[in-house]
Amino acid sequence: MTTKCRDCGFVNFSSDPDCPRCSNNDLLTVDAVSTRPGVLRRIVICIAVCIGAVAAFHFSLILTSEPLRPDERAAIERSISVLEERGFTREAFLLRRLAIFRRSDNWFNSISPKENAFAATNFPFEIVTLYPDLFTYPYDDVERAAILLHESRHLAGGDERDAYEFVWRSRDRLGWSQERYVHSPTWRNVRTQTREVVPHLFQCEFNEENDCTEVSRFDRR
Repeated sequence: MTTKCRDCGFVNFSSDPDCPRCSNNDLLTVDAVSTRPGVLRRIVICIAVCIGAVAAFHFSLILTSEPLRPDERAAIERSISVLEERGFTREAFLLRRLAIFRRSDNWFNSISPKENAFAATNFPFEIVTLYPDLFTYPYDDVERAAILLHESRHLAGGDERDAYEFVWRSRDRLGWSQERYVHSPTWRNVRTQTREVVPHLFQCEFNEENDCTEVSRFDRR
């Protein structure tokens, strides 16, 4: 409990009989409910400062990196269309509507380890950095779509394990088959990384690669 002077408005401890500012003894008792507007104002200010700090960090990531060139943007649009055609509508939506694509590292990426040679995603800021290898080594838009499918899992908050496993299990649906891409450096790179990150997918002995996800095609034969 506190007291508030009816004359000058000074708020003081309830134990003081007179106002220390104007010596008035006509005091009004004030409880916690009466001081709530001040507390709420402080909370609102704190939230606004936090939002401003996050927004400044977000814009700094964008301003310290370069946008895609027109030809790179066109290649990405084609790859996203491949995902849509193959039924990955949610992932295509995240990539097309939420992702901010950049072609060079922002200041944060430059001081942190990169997740692979093709791309990196800053979650939850939805900034996807696409490195030159993405436009150099993939054979076609399907292979680029596989890499973007990986990044879409990060856009949704998934970790490396989730992203690698999802892409590897979805490769048939995507049309990214071993028969067609076995000699592709992208295929070999992703298979090696998937084996390292998700080793339980490669513990079966019914094929040369010990790939347990091949069981469905084995059964069909």
